[in-house]
Amino acid sequence: MTFQTVFKRYELKYMLTLTQKEKILEAMSPYMQLDKYGRTTIRNIYFDTDNYRLIRRSIEKPAYKEKIRIRSYAQATADSTVFVELKKKYEKVVYKRRLPLCEAYAMAWVCRENPCPVNTQISREIDYFIDFYGKLKPTVFLSYEREAYYDKGGGDFRVTFDDNILCRQTDVNLCSTAYGTPILPESKVLMELKCSGGIPLWMVDVLSRERIYKTSFSKYGTAYSTLIFPEIYLPNSIKYKEIITNGCNI
Repeated sequence: MTFQTVFKRYELKYMLTLTQKEKILEAMSPYMQLDKYGRTTIRNIYFDTDNYRLIRRSIEKPAYKEKIRIRSYAQATADSTVFVELKKKYEKVVYKRRLPLCEAYAMAWVCRENPCPVNTQISREIDYFIDFYGKLKPTVFLSYEREAYYDKGGGDFRVTFDDNILCRQTDVNLCSTAYGTPILPESKVLMELKCSGGIPLWMVDVLSRERIYKTSFSKYGTAYSTLIFPEIYLPNSIKYKEIITNGCNI
């Protein structure tokens, strides 16, 4: 099976109510179609340094930021195809490189237990990234339910709706079931518009009519701010006491 491995596009995010989602779907129906996978559960493992350098840098909203993750589109097994993804954002444009590998090889490679089994431009970019930041560790398991729509006319415009976003720091494994702490407000849906150029006029019209405005929402960033940061820095947390006792650098 052939997979797209290189992406360059804008990714615009909007926080919707369920009613607003229905309005968007109604406006989309002449132009967009649900992809062949329907509603899927996407699983991600995000990697970071011991002191969370990548996500701390990201939430500062710099002109350039980058992150690495391994993603599966179903509950994986050791032999399942997953994607090692290097994602960068510069001046609002998202650049993504991804490499399909079986789950066991992908985890061993990113965790630096074994080299990558293939030698490509993308694998070399990812190797450079990991070497630059030093040893990375699997930090967060993040899953969500997604509905993805594509342009009936063959354009590259895509619309995705994500809900039931769950996060955890234990059992960080793509082969496990999807469970964790919800990080999306109740009865809310995260919509993303993905395009290489402008948004279609029909979408601009419905966004204006329904008064739906662009927002900033990072799944990993929200997980860090609401779950990881308090656990590290709140004086009553176990992790904070370990840091004070052991003198660890955070």
